[in-house]
Amino acid sequence: MNPYQYPYYSSYAYDMRQQTIAGQATWTTGGTTTKCNIPWSYNQHMTVAVSSLSPYQCGQLIKVTNPQNAREVLVTVVDSVPNVPANQLNLHRMAFEALGVNPSVGVIPIQFQPSPDLAEEKWGKYLLEVIQVAYPNARVTDYSLVERSQPENNQVKEVYDFVLQSNQGQLNLRGTVIYNPVTDRVISFDFKER
Repeated sequence: MNPYQYPYYSSYAYDMRQQTIAGQATWTTGGTTTKCNIPWSYNQHMTVAVSSLSPYQCGQLIKVTNPQNAREVLVTVVDSVPNVPANQLNLHRMAFEALGVNPSVGVIPIQFQPSPDLAEEKWGKYLLEVIQVAYPNARVTDYSLVERSQPENNQVKEVYDFVLQSNQGQLNLRGTVIYNPVTDRVISFDFKER
């Protein structure tokens, strides 16, 4: 399976995705090779290694929250670590720091939940990837599906709101994609700052 494609989730993984999990996060600077063949630098280093015991798969997005300051990051699974509890994540150092923590702390309590809404929404994932290229110095910290409609017989319109964080502050974007559900091809897409 190509790790950049949308992962298939088993029913067990689906059940795990429906809840927020309390756990711990450590950090790493990553390495040159990952088990997923996705570099640690992917998604502006907002990446994570999960336990080999967890149901999370290569390329899956996980929302991680620091309960001490409510900061959140979306990280992409790029690697796995054997022999650690399923509720332990090993974040890239930049993702760890994005949670508002000095790396000298080493280990922090976290809450996390895989991001099923966007990960299962093919076109939302597509818009997310476009945003990551268009806004290379910002990271997406939250998103939501706002609307799905059918403006014409051969068209589906999906609208998503994205929250980005950068050194300049928070940015809110609305992304819209219109596609043909029969041919599975994009007709148009756009973004607007809100």
